[in-house]
Amino acid sequence: MTTLLLIRHGMNDWVSGRLAGWTPGVHLNQEGQQQVADLSQRLGDLPIAAIYSSPLERAVETAEAIAKPRTLAIQTIEGMGEVRYGEWNGAEIKELAKDERWQGVQFYPSGTRFPGGETLGEAQARAVATLNALCDQHPKEMIVVVSHADLIRLVVAHYIGVHIDLFQRLVINTASVTALSFERMGPRLLAFNETGSLDHVRPKPETVAEATTEPEKT
Repeated sequence: MTTLLLIRHGMNDWVSGRLAGWTPGVHLNQEGQQQVADLSQRLGDLPIAAIYSSPLERAVETAEAIAKPRTLAIQTIEGMGEVRYGEWNGAEIKELAKDERWQGVQFYPSGTRFPGGETLGEAQARAVATLNALCDQHPKEMIVVVSHADLIRLVVAHYIGVHIDLFQRLVINTASVTALSFERMGPRLLAFNETGSLDHVRPKPETVAEATTEPEKT
């Protein structure tokens, strides 16, 4: 079993106002820095084995706050970078909302391509492939992946069986934790958009019965 902690980066000045996307130089603001400091404390002594991050600055800065007290290295991973919004990258959301294609993004994301960019389906596929590979690398471990709201919503929708056209119904706040465990019977959602205690995502030790039970002999 792998336990995956999906963490959205902390607050920055572009949140809710502009589609930051892959725009360079978008850093955590003062509120975001406090959020990720609090986040690191909330994670407490959870047995985190590795920390991965989107290569974008706001995500790396969030990962650094988690990694520093745990003396873990950060590994940036392209596959969990933000959706590639193409020509819309860096644009004001209030202006994009006037574009007729914006309705497609909201209500028909499976069939809508960002102009000059990728579809949300393509973003979902590359993120899921990335996470599946990480789980294969970390059997029976807990790992952190710092990413972006749309990416996290897309992969959660995939793993819990929600159609991509409904992914906009999911909300991921800055510096929130969403936890998934990958078990033999499939993924399980342990926590969603969590901004409080994380004790309930702590791996439970095997019970004596689980550790010693053998198949009955016939």
